[in-house]
Amino acid sequence: KRKMDSTRRFGKYRVEREVLDEQRLEEVTQRKAYAETHPSLTECLKDSFRCTVPRLKHSVMSSLPVLYWLPKYSVWDYGMPDLISGISVGIMHLPQGMAYALLASLPPVFGLYTSLYPAFIYIFFGTSRHISIGTFTVLSIMVGSVTERLAPDMDFLKTNGTNITTEVDITARDSYRVQVAAATTVLGGLIQVVLGLVKFGFVGTYLSEPLVRAYTTAAAAHAVVAQLKYIFGVSPTRFSGPLSLVYDVCYLLPHTHLPTLVVSAVSMAFLIAAKELNSFLRPKLPVPIPVELITIVAGTLISSYSNLNSNYTISVVGEIPSGLSSPSVPDVSLFGEVIGDAFALAIVGYAISISLGKTFALKHGYKVDSNQELVALGLSNTVGGFFQCYSVCPSMSRSLIQETTGGKTQMAGVASALVVLVTILKLGPLFQELPKAILAAIVFVNLKGMFKQYSDVVTLWKRSKIDLVVWLVTWVSTLLFNLDLGLAASIIFALLTVIFRTQIRSFAIWQAREIPGVTIFRSSATVYFANAELYLEALKEKNGTVFVIPVTPRTPDGPCRWEYLKGGDPDCTSLGWMSELQDGDTTTLGSSSDDTLSRDLERVSLGSLGKWTWDIHSIIIDLSTANFIDTVAIKTVKNVSFIMVPVISSASVVEQLERGDFFSESITKRSLFASVHDAVLYCLNHRGATSFPRYEPSVVSIHNLCSGES
Repeated sequence: KRKMDSTRRFGKYRVEREVLDEQRLEEVTQRKAYAETHPSLTECLKDSFRCTVPRLKHSVMSSLPVLYWLPKYSVWDYGMPDLISGISVGIMHLPQGMAYALLASLPPVFGLYTSLYPAFIYIFFGTSRHISIGTFTVLSIMVGSVTERLAPDMDFLKTNGTNITTEVDITARDSYRVQVAAATTVLGGLIQVVLGLVKFGFVGTYLSEPLVRAYTTAAAAHAVVAQLKYIFGVSPTRFSGPLSLVYDVCYLLPHTHLPTLVVSAVSMAFLIAAKELNSFLRPKLPVPIPVELITIVAGTLISSYSNLNSNYTISVVGEIPSGLSSPSVPDVSLFGEVIGDAFALAIVGYAISISLGKTFALKHGYKVDSNQELVALGLSNTVGGFFQCYSVCPSMSRSLIQETTGGKTQMAGVASALVVLVTILKLGPLFQELPKAILAAIVFVNLKGMFKQYSDVVTLWKRSKIDLVVWLVTWVSTLLFNLDLGLAASIIFALLTVIFRTQIRSFAIWQAREIPGVTIFRSSATVYFANAELYLEALKEKNGTVFVIPVTPRTPDGPCRWEYLKGGDPDCTSLGWMSELQDGDTTTLGSSSDDTLSRDLERVSLGSLGKWTWDIHSIIIDLSTANFIDTVAIKTVKNVSFIMVPVISSASVVEQLERGDFFSESITKRSLFASVHDAVLYCLNHRGATSFPRYEPSVVSIHNLCSGES
């Protein structure tokens, strides 16, 4: 019994079956042709009319996910957890909304609007149960770079008669900045909706994790610089463009307003200490202490009773209108100026949203639809832009609170939005005396997590040098060339690294045990136009020194011309029967019959690879890793296929070969195999028949194999 168990675990079996080439495989599996798997337009229309009702129902359910989960919602099971979670998140929305609005260079009340309208829209169209839509640091600073570029302070200086003063018309400036932010948000939302409708949800995958983390780390540095004017109490003319970060810092530091700096320092010290205490008591607290809200309330009370604005000229939030703003159509004429920024906001916002959504979905065992998420986020931005909101995406801190406090569905988002709504309608005017330095301090402290991402440099140094280079290039380009240019440069460089990796020679002779007369050549990368030449060079290095590649086919009236590609000095004495093969680049071969020419070509080709016909008779090209093949690669493989045996396991690659006219009378599907094992058996039983005995595999019956007997 022990011997039988050992045989089952470590025994070697050979199962008898015929050698499967591509033609035989299609016959056995009844593989459908390309035309059969891709019906015509007429058939598609007939099928769509036949299944209109079921498809319409499915389409409505997938487009409005709320119709799927809301009818099944259990108030008894989910009501209280969602309520507690929503109130907790709503309390976080208040300080973050007002603080991040300063990052976007907008009045704080517009941060509250941004925390309200988009969250309501996402409830109907989103597929994630735990993310919290609203303001986010990176998107806020990206919007701020747009608003300050198109509406700088210099364009809104007040005039006194014919003289231009240094005083800025803040009302006119803020009004125009709101228009710019709304137009950018609507355009970015439309881009997201279109990308989602055309099933372009995979676009976020082109933003790798090192790229996103480096980008957000550099954006955090921009956010810090953007808040320095509130921390130090100065009103600079902010620079834009390359090296703007350096200019801003150099201008700000010598003009510090001491009372404002004291308020900022005290606020940051309190926030850091309170957050550390929050972390220490987290296991014992059912809900985190709302540190930011406490700071805002305390700061407002102290400022109001101490008259910080009038006595110490400390800048405060100012008038906050009560009530909701009416919707308005954004200024379409601005679209041409902000299209680049809108596209960047659309891609970055979606990348953050889908990464957070998939993280929580994996943890709680449900699925997030990437295309529907793109549509949901786009609609949230588009509708929000009509209500003077700026670009939104989920926040990690709020989403974690929504999940850890027991949130089960997006009804928690409804509760948090109601908290923001009550604040806008009734409590907004109470925060008019809140110092802006406190809001800037909140932003400062909340960026701590992003600054911890600098540890990625050490981690990536140990794991992947290429990912480290992507991280560093992204960080430097975003830091020096601003957020929009930095993102474009980072994506281009990341794509270049993909091309570079395919250029690295990853070719090898794959044979655990040498098979007489057979060589197996494998590429770990897909062969395409960018590395096809390298593929030929590697094949030359692994198998010999010279290739003979056909240039023009043999015609009835004359011989075939062949191109002689030298990789070294061949042993011409071994090819003495080829009188014309000298040091030239080309030679001409003639023969009285096709059979003689065929034998001559095979001998020339194998000999030129450094493996003479009595040493090797077959070279197997393993293309099983290929997921596509282009016309250049098809020509490359075809040029050497008269001495090679291709192995391709992908049906789509076979279809591409058919469409690329790879197969002919001399190269048929009988020369193409689904596995290396089939190719080896074919080579031993056919091409090696004159030099080697036919390979007859030992047979184990199914009964013996199952019983463990050998």
